[in-house]
Amino acid sequence: MTDAAAHEHKSFLRRHLGRMIGSVVVTASVLWGAKHFGLELIPKSEAFSGVRWWTVPVYVLFVIAMSYFRAARWRFLLRKVAPDVPRRKILRVSLVGFAAILLLPFRLGEFVRPAMLREKGKVSFAAATGSIIGERIVDGFYLSIVLAIALLVVPKVSPLPEHIIGLPPQVTTAKVIGYAYFTFAGFSGALITIAVYFFAHDFAKRATLAVFGIVSKKLAERLAHEAERLADGLHFLKSPKDAAGFMFESTLYWSINAAGMWLLAWGSGLAHADGTAVNYGEACAMMGMLGVTILIPGPPGLLGIFQAGMFCGMTLFFPSEIVAERGAVYAFLLFAVQVPLTTLAGAIALFSGDGGLSQIADADEAKDDDAEVKPTS
Repeated sequence: MTDAAAHEHKSFLRRHLGRMIGSVVVTASVLWGAKHFGLELIPKSEAFSGVRWWTVPVYVLFVIAMSYFRAARWRFLLRKVAPDVPRRKILRVSLVGFAAILLLPFRLGEFVRPAMLREKGKVSFAAATGSIIGERIVDGFYLSIVLAIALLVVPKVSPLPEHIIGLPPQVTTAKVIGYAYFTFAGFSGALITIAVYFFAHDFAKRATLAVFGIVSKKLAERLAHEAERLADGLHFLKSPKDAAGFMFESTLYWSINAAGMWLLAWGSGLAHADGTAVNYGEACAMMGMLGVTILIPGPPGLLGIFQAGMFCGMTLFFPSEIVAERGAVYAFLLFAVQVPLTTLAGAIALFSGDGGLSQIADADEAKDDDAEVKPTS
């Protein structure tokens, strides 16, 4: 390793040492909590006896398909700031980014895609990051509204248990349902706010400065600046073609995701007390609950957070004894397919091009180049 590379490596570790230590603490806490409260991360071998094993490789195909649309749809968000980036590079960078989001603690991986895509004089880190922000906002709103609708129209288990299976007694079903609706309200409010900033910028800025300026002028200016930055992520809405393309492929991505989760749930033996199989609406609800749960920054691999999200979703729709046994198998298989497959795809993509590792390590310094880079109009 050269002196420059060693310096960059030490600088990266120094900047994120606190988060990494925090990740170790969170991981240890999750493992202790799982053992203490009965959350089965790895079910006993006899629990797998009823699995329809052919559904596992078929689910792998679902993951591959949904990963393609999850990655490829980014091109619609990049057309204004990076119109000349080939789809192959977008796919490669996206796959590396997805693996980084999964493996790095506290969502540090969110910086990887912008860092790898930036190109001095062509694509700035800020412009690429803006497209990621737009993607996150739309995904959060999309997923939370799917979950909210599912909670309203899909019949829940009766009687509804007071506590979530495998989690501390403080985690009640009422709190979980409340969190789901709160997430929907939060993303709805955020989307409306930045949409107003996007379509009526001057009015929105004046209103922010007037309202929050009563408390603190500095706070009002900071809020206005952040809202403007977030609003930049919605630039794709100016093009009906890009907006329609992004929403269409996002719908395919989430629909395939739910269909794959439904198949694997059935293959794992997850069913109701009367023996009826899991349905697609319940799969959408579980997908939504998992999605809003993993918004919580957590340890590498989302270990424990992933399983907690699945148990939250399953407890609402299936009897406790079935969740504790078949549900544990389902959560394990879902995790055991998604994590290795996402990691493998990211590793292959990373080493199939040049400069990947150095760009990732240099993610934070990339922000400093923004003043020198002019986004492509």
